Amino acid sequence: MENASPNAMSDLRATARAMISTGYGRECVAIYKTTRKSIVYEGLCRLGFEHLTLNKIQKLDWGVLELKIRYWLATSGVAVRTLFAGERILCDHVFDGSDAIRESCFADIAGSAAVGFLGFAESVAKTKKSPEKLFRILDMFSSMSGLWMDIESVFCFDSTSAVRAQALTSLMKLAEAARATVSEFESAVQKDGSKAGVPGGGIHPLTRYAMNYIVFLADYEETLADVYAGIPLQMPPLPESFLDSSAIASVSPSAFGSGVSLRFAWLLVVLLCKLDGKAELYKEPALSYLFLANNLQYMIGKVSESRLGFLLGSGWVAKHAAKARHYAASYERIGWARVAAAIPTPDAAAEPPVRADGRVRVFYERFEEAVRVQREWVVADPIMKAEMRSSVAELLVPAYREFYDAYRPIVAADVVNGTALRFAPEDVMGRVMELFSGSGSGGSGSTSGSDRSWSKSLWWSNSH
Repeated sequence: MENASPNAMSDLRATARAMISTGYGRECVAIYKTTRKSIVYEGLCRLGFEHLTLNKIQKLDWGVLELKIRYWLATSGVAVRTLFAGERILCDHVFDGSDAIRESCFADIAGSAAVGFLGFAESVAKTKKSPEKLFRILDMFSSMSGLWMDIESVFCFDSTSAVRAQALTSLMKLAEAARATVSEFESAVQKDGSKAGVPGGGIHPLTRYAMNYIVFLADYEETLADVYAGIPLQMPPLPESFLDSSAIASVSPSAFGSGVSLRFAWLLVVLLCKLDGKAELYKEPALSYLFLANNLQYMIGKVSESRLGFLLGSGWVAKHAAKARHYAASYERIGWARVAAAIPTPDAAAEPPVRADGRVRVFYERFEEAVRVQREWVVADPIMKAEMRSSVAELLVPAYREFYDAYRPIVAADVVNGTALRFAPEDVMGRVMELFSGSGSGGSGSTSGSDRSWSKSLWWSNSH
């Protein structure tokens, strides 16, 4: 980058004045334009900017294009506020005696270079849409928006209106691309085609990857507010059995307007609706509810620990936490009601031993079968796991203890040590504490094509 000293600027002005006054003004301007124009293009080259046609940009691999975008983002402020603004200052100084000459010189020297530099953003916006490009598009929109006043000031002449027009066009195309990419992401969630249920009802890859994406997106709250300014949210129909309008209405207003909050709430509704459908893949209704509890609790955690918590508000968190508890209660009701119903009452201790033994054996059979099946089920959240184990224990242990304490003194010692009372209440408690020991790792071991696409998005977001 050239940094002209005051003495050099004064010398240039003196030379220009001398040539113009002696009738060599046309030659002076031509030489000045040619020299300075090459210096401007060299300056852009030193900044790492390479002028490429739209066709070439569209053929670049995303990794290569992203690197060029990074260079553009890192140097856009320098290009506008130092290179182009400096050239404007130099033209104003050297040709201070003629407004027409200094305007003409600056327009010819910097105009096409600035249009090319700012037009790069428009070219990026015109590339094929994909979710991993969104964050760079928003970065470029934010950078261009922040430079608009400088662009308007530096290129204020009528002869440089093409530069201002290019900046506005790039902003418009970037905003359109951002909105289209968010729609692409929403569509990708809705169309996720993975058919296998996650082992043990654990966190689905779609939930992890989509929430990771949305959490990153929430950091662009201000930029998104500009991108969606004046554009109402269009909500396509979702299954009536799921869609609860209060899930969106509960978002809290923020300093940046409720529109952005509403859009994030909608993205989460879309994800929840998709998960509601995936829960139907499980044959066991109890496991289906456990899957929903796991995934909703994961979403709540991501919302609470990120910017989403502010955008959606405590009402959203409270509402969905209650829904997660409802899912957990439904799991317990379906998964353990039959076991709890088999616990003999204390009155059964007074029945003939054969009948009492038969009752307790039924309980043991149902209990052991439930433990065997559910031991490898998953509860990902440690607090929820402890609460659910405790809840199952409260359902079974006190009732079993009442029967156990009433029946144990009645039966003979050899029966106690035989088959009739194989479990003390503490044994039942211990077996309950073995529940939910699965890792759910099988879900990441067999990855569908759909899951691989989400993995790619997750990788990109983590590298962001």
